[in-house]
Amino acid sequence: MTAPALESFIDQAMARSRGHADPADCVLALAPLMLDLIDHAGTFLAPQHYQSSPAGYNRNLVYEAPDRSLSLYALVWLPGQWTPVHDHGSWGVVGVVEGVLEERGYVRLSPERGADTEIDLARGGTVLLPHGAVTSFVPNPDHIHVTGVPAERPRAVSLHLYGRTMSNFNIYDVAARTRRRIEVAHNES
Repeated sequence: MTAPALESFIDQAMARSRGHADPADCVLALAPLMLDLIDHAGTFLAPQHYQSSPAGYNRNLVYEAPDRSLSLYALVWLPGQWTPVHDHGSWGVVGVVEGVLEERGYVRLSPERGADTEIDLARGGTVLLPHGAVTSFVPNPDHIHVTGVPAERPRAVSLHLYGRTMSNFNIYDVAARTRRRIEVAHNES
């Protein structure tokens, strides 16, 4: 049984994402839906969506479209947990349900976007996303960043909507100037 707020969000997100071929137009149409969804998170997030692990942040699947064109995850970040430097290869919309999520951006200085070697990245800005904040990203140009919660802050929980099933993404080794595609796991709901 799907909660009405989640069901409405999924229906509208599917319609809006299909109605906008350009990723920037798509996230523009979806961000207001995420803003509303995080206000109703308590009506559909269940205990399994809050699973966490001291080994690293947890990705808990909330919804996956049958055609894999859309996926929604609840990510749980314990103090001191971070992603690797990565990009998504997809558009995405993120809303913060609890705590403060920190995003540290990177700028790709290398002109060849398709290359997996000789990648020069420069650190960019930092964004602090408190409870109720919504942010988005598009794949072109690559949205390269690291996301997490510093050790001195409490747990954060965020909802992540992607324009595909997010089962893999690119991670970057800044010092080695490389990137590689990895498979990423999640907890089923």
